[in-house]
Amino acid sequence: MKLVSWNVNGLRACVNKGFTDYFKTVDADIFCVQETKLQEGQISMDHGEEYSSYWNYAEKKGYSGTAVFTKLKPLSVRYGLEEDTEPEGRIITLEFGSFQLVTVYTPNAKRDLSRLEYRLEWEDRFRSYLQQLDAVKPVIVCGDLNVAHQEIDIKNAKGNRGNSGFTEEEREKMTRLLDAGFIDTFRHLYPERTDAYTWWSNMPKVRERNVGWRIDYFLASSRLQPFVQDARIDAEILGSDHCPVVLEIGDIED
Repeated sequence: MKLVSWNVNGLRACVNKGFTDYFKTVDADIFCVQETKLQEGQISMDHGEEYSSYWNYAEKKGYSGTAVFTKLKPLSVRYGLEEDTEPEGRIITLEFGSFQLVTVYTPNAKRDLSRLEYRLEWEDRFRSYLQQLDAVKPVIVCGDLNVAHQEIDIKNAKGNRGNSGFTEEEREKMTRLLDAGFIDTFRHLYPERTDAYTWWSNMPKVRERNVGWRIDYFLASSRLQPFVQDARIDAEILGSDHCPVVLEIGDIED
């Protein structure tokens, strides 16, 4: 089974920059996108009869938003955390027969860290939610988690220490999430791989020089570890300031 996650930084713009070509080429069983930045009816996408589409739109126009395109038919679909709603459109949960999939666009703490307190509180609720799901059946989590967890996950660790996405508080929340029974599938397979990034700023030649951050992930319940076959970063794919990440996983036994 192949799963893809991509923060497209505006789906309408990304469609004009090669999204559809990549979608067809990668041929994922489940394709998740974050930061769609649109409302219902603002885009028409036809991936054929084999895919079902699920959208979580933010109330604020041109902001946030998530979507999932899946060949596998879910048993149920849920939007948000505690309630079946999410004003910022950040979470979609799909339940399948042997696992649950959560795609998420984690809130940014903002450059001035004015939203850090909210971000940390949100992290606690999100971790609790995943633990509740994991108690029922194993979970795969994908999306833009807006944190470079370790120094190996960021090009300039020293210069960015304390900045949004690389504060000690955010990194510690990621550690707590993994300690709660989840694995970072990419680091599980490639613990020492350097220069592996998923986001680059729009400053001149930053992406060309690969001065990036790894903030897009596939996490999985620890008991799914034996089924993880590969995790990769498609850094050559343009169209957004993020690139797609891919997880290949074997058939999960009930």
